[in-house]
Amino acid sequence: MKHRLILQNITHTFEDGGMQRTVLDQLNVQVAEGELVAVMGPSGSGKSTFLSIAGALLEPTGGEVYVDGEAISGKNGQELAAMRLHKLGFIFQSAHLIPYLKVEEQLLFVARLGGMDRMKAAGRSRDMLHKLGLSHRGSAYPEKLSGGERQRAAIARALMNDPAVLLADEPTASLDASRGMDVVRLIAGEVKQSGKSAVMVTHDERVVPLCDRVLYLTNGGLAEK
Repeated sequence: MKHRLILQNITHTFEDGGMQRTVLDQLNVQVAEGELVAVMGPSGSGKSTFLSIAGALLEPTGGEVYVDGEAISGKNGQELAAMRLHKLGFIFQSAHLIPYLKVEEQLLFVARLGGMDRMKAAGRSRDMLHKLGLSHRGSAYPEKLSGGERQRAAIARALMNDPAVLLADEPTASLDASRGMDVVRLIAGEVKQSGKSAVMVTHDERVVPLCDRVLYLTNGGLAEK
């Protein structure tokens, strides 16, 4: 079984008022192809730090992160940016769509950054919008979309460059129960269908049954309940 995301002996510390504080302490996790893992824990437990390290946005104090078999440590800024663009897909609590781009343009913009051929990008964007039920909204600006539509557009954008790993940060927090469940079903379905590894940080107990595993972040480590 291939694990597309591996965090190995991850430690992260920072200085707080002259004291050294440890947020993550020898944390280990492996996420297999086709697996959606939920990470839960109280506020301040380090979930955002964990997700930032997994997404190559923050360098850990110690340990190693492997994305699709490739180690993150030792890479320069340009190499890390390329990894985030091609290997990682991010879905945030707020969709963070670019307000002056139409839905289809959001996808094409990401594809262009990734160096995708224009014809291939156009076809893939149409496919992604169809898959996520947004074909009729491709020419709409973000302000014209419902909350659920904005999150689906954000998922389509995250998937546009076919990343190995999806990272979702509270993707249902601004949605009602029905729309939240729909969004997580879409993520879980794409992960299974395309063999991606996915981690979702969430407080939403309603979506737990849609996940393959639930891990709790406490005392700097992850434990399965």
